[in-house]
Amino acid sequence: MLTKRSAPPRSDAPSRARSAPRTTARRDEGETAAPAGSKQAGRPDIAGTLRSRIATHELPPGSKLAESELALEFNVPRSRVRDALAVLEQRGLVERIPNRGAVVMRLEPSLVASLYDIREVLEGLCARLATLHGQRERWQHALAHFKGPMVAHVAAGRLDDYIRDYEAFRTEMVEASANPVLREMLDSILERTQMLIRRIIILPGRAELGLAEHTAVLEAMVAGDADRAEALRRQNMRSARTFFERYQKYIL
Repeated sequence: MLTKRSAPPRSDAPSRARSAPRTTARRDEGETAAPAGSKQAGRPDIAGTLRSRIATHELPPGSKLAESELALEFNVPRSRVRDALAVLEQRGLVERIPNRGAVVMRLEPSLVASLYDIREVLEGLCARLATLHGQRERWQHALAHFKGPMVAHVAAGRLDDYIRDYEAFRTEMVEASANPVLREMLDSILERTQMLIRRIIILPGRAELGLAEHTAVLEAMVAGDADRAEALRRQNMRSARTFFERYQKYIL
């Protein structure tokens, strides 16, 4: 919707006192200021916002995504919402059901098993490449964090802090792998399993075991042992899958 132009200022001084701070992105005429999380000024990142809500279980499996309601929330035409839902459908996060419209995809046990099979290989490769390309000092810093603050997070039950710091390390490892194709494939799989990761971490003994496994991976990376880092990371994925299979009726 086009914004109304204000009257010219009476003085020669720029009338910016009450305007928002300038950004580097150019704002097209008629676009409003961007809400938090938008990719471009004036254009809310609908797909990105919905992906985040699905990952954090704010939108659990089976949730209906009504185009009209989303259009009102984001203040955009329904065509923009349809485009965003099409992106999510392509990424396996949303499915369209006749007479119901778009809903958040439910993960069947067989699909989860398949995703973990692929993720085991890709995460192992990521650890190998990150060990080969990353500087050892980089991983020494991460190892110290996992042996200090991360232990405290688990001991105190601060799982949100633990997940946040783990995801930061994982992001650093993916970046250090220096393989954009691998990054894209991992991101796609992670989007579909992130909700499960948050549910698995609260299972009895999983946080403690996961911490020990991640620490072992980092010790191999600090030693520059790419083979061992890959093997340990793959074992970490297999143990996560074992926890899922043991408790799947409670978490799906």
